[in-house]
Amino acid sequence: MTRLHEATIAAIATPPGLGGIGIIRISGPQALTILKQIFVPKNQQASFISHRLYYGWIKKSAADQLVDEVLAVYMRAPYTYTREDVVEIHAHGSFAALRQILDLVQNAGARLAEPGEFTKTAFLNGRLDLTQAEAVIELLQAKTSEGLQTAVNQLQGGLHHQVQKLCDALLEIKALVEVAIDFPDEEFEVLQPEVLRDKMGRVINVLENLISAADHGKIFKEGLSAVIIGRPNVGKSSLLNALLKEDRAIVTPIPGTTRDTIEEYLDIKGMPVRIIDTAGIRDAKGEEVEEIGIMRSKTKLHEADLVILLLDSSMPLQEEDAQLFCAAHEKALLLVANKTDIRRQDFMAECRQAFPGAEITAVSAINGSGIDRLEDAIFTKVTGRNTTWDPGYATIPNIRHRAALVKAVEAGRSFTGGLTTDLSPDLLAIDLQTALDYLGDIVGYTTNDDVLDKIFGEFCLGK
Repeated sequence: MTRLHEATIAAIATPPGLGGIGIIRISGPQALTILKQIFVPKNQQASFISHRLYYGWIKKSAADQLVDEVLAVYMRAPYTYTREDVVEIHAHGSFAALRQILDLVQNAGARLAEPGEFTKTAFLNGRLDLTQAEAVIELLQAKTSEGLQTAVNQLQGGLHHQVQKLCDALLEIKALVEVAIDFPDEEFEVLQPEVLRDKMGRVINVLENLISAADHGKIFKEGLSAVIIGRPNVGKSSLLNALLKEDRAIVTPIPGTTRDTIEEYLDIKGMPVRIIDTAGIRDAKGEEVEEIGIMRSKTKLHEADLVILLLDSSMPLQEEDAQLFCAAHEKALLLVANKTDIRRQDFMAECRQAFPGAEITAVSAINGSGIDRLEDAIFTKVTGRNTTWDPGYATIPNIRHRAALVKAVEAGRSFTGGLTTDLSPDLLAIDLQTALDYLGDIVGYTTNDDVLDKIFGEFCLGK
């Protein structure tokens, strides 16, 4: 594939804020020319050999005013990320300096890159297929080591290779069908329904395994939200701190200390969990700030994927506990009996009687006992599995991929049904081409521009 334009693009490729290093990236046919206009190498005889760093200064052309001390590298096409000439200027991580350098680059002939345009250029130039391009953003957004590994596997072409094998198998079937179309007198000899049905069955089986991987692995890529609810002073903030293994939330014996929701990310067996500590839900009796916190707690309860209802095992169950259970019972729900270090002897029996069939995990947020069991319970409740990371799901299709895989399965089954009803070869070929088109959409062979714009529009500037 070739680029649709010959523009030279540029952007700041590092996050905003203070840092030791900030990088300006330039890609396109004028990249080296622009570098030579604004960069003064210490070695005046520098010949800008590809993939070699050069030390020097960025200057403004007027009055040779120096902007920053930098390292610059020129990378000649096609051995670059975009398969175009690429320049990177490694400056100090001052936004003011980076902004000035970027302005100089633009004044010298580059235009500001759109979000994701470097990666889109790499895709259009055949450097990456669409699954690999999507893996770049998944790698940037990974919250756990397992999520990172799936992104790396996809960046290496894991999903692409599987899709290509499926396409090859479908093309083999299609070739037989097209022979039957071209030589209708030999149709019955060429089209052997049992053989073709078996070949398509193997393709459908692989497709369904990929769909299963998407369903199972979605949570490892995107994570879930878990909200801790309970009466005031049952230990919600202490539980958050125990799960985080740090003092994130303020803990006091005074009910109502937490006035707003507090959110942090946990890594539970490779599963990213956004854990939310809420204000204690009760009648605030006209206390306006606490009332606002309680309303936000109820909103988080409604939005959560998993609800952890925390109970105080040092005292009898209260009517408010039952009310919270009723409010959350339609959600994935875990009951957690806190303060086991001072637990009443008959508390667990009381819970089982009050909440029959509910899962109850006993913990002490103060001394940390039972926290590992709670993490196991969260993982099992959400995934339905007792293991941690399943290597069989190392390549996980995303939502877009899954939709295309489902459509490909439907086309494959339609083909199989057509064999049973002696459908004509030209109609069978349509089903096969439909399945191929959906698989091509996954890797970018047949993806329309609107879909491409949406995918790359999710990237940050500079990537």
